[in-house]
Amino acid sequence: MQSRPWGATLRPLLTLSLAFLLGLPPGIAPAAEQGQAAPAKLNIVIVEGEGAINNIRQRTAREPIVQVEDENHRPVAGAAVLFLLPDSGPSGVFEGGGRTFATKTDSAGRAVGKGLKLNKEQGKLQIQVQATFQGVTASATIAQVSAVPTTGAGAARHGISGKTIAILAAAAGAAVVVGVVLATRGGNSSSCECGSTPRKR
Repeated sequence: MQSRPWGATLRPLLTLSLAFLLGLPPGIAPAAEQGQAAPAKLNIVIVEGEGAINNIRQRTAREPIVQVEDENHRPVAGAAVLFLLPDSGPSGVFEGGGRTFATKTDSAGRAVGKGLKLNKEQGKLQIQVQATFQGVTASATIAQVSAVPTTGAGAARHGISGKTIAILAAAAGAAVVVGVVLATRGGNSSSCECGSTPRKR
């Protein structure tokens, strides 16, 4: 009877050890170790960041988090993920000061665009995401908004900027002053007892 090679005997033990070190569930190892074929397709699920309204005065934004899955919605570990910010308009930089940030998915198939800092431009911010694993690629877009915080719930609901609010407030103040002046001119000024001279008894 022919004995099995040492490599074939030790491979299952090494696979289990590697899975344990990477924090994967028992029996699950990276695809490269299992020799699995490439997935038919990849899906990018946006976990955090979609629809976020960022405060450009603070210059920080909600970091985008995505999860890469295969065609059966199972997380893909070790997939290469690239986050890209626009070259102009509402944009910013990632950790390291660049408009792109490259990373890999963890054991749960998740990747984070770390250290996102905004520029001073207001408007819609679109973050492009690309994922690649064993020659299969996928892309997605995370839509956010860069804005100056407004004062008042009504202004926030209607999207009125702080500058617009200041103009409206100044106009309202001017209207009050004009009303007071007109009321004073139309009244009998001789009956006013608002002077500083006390009344004689």
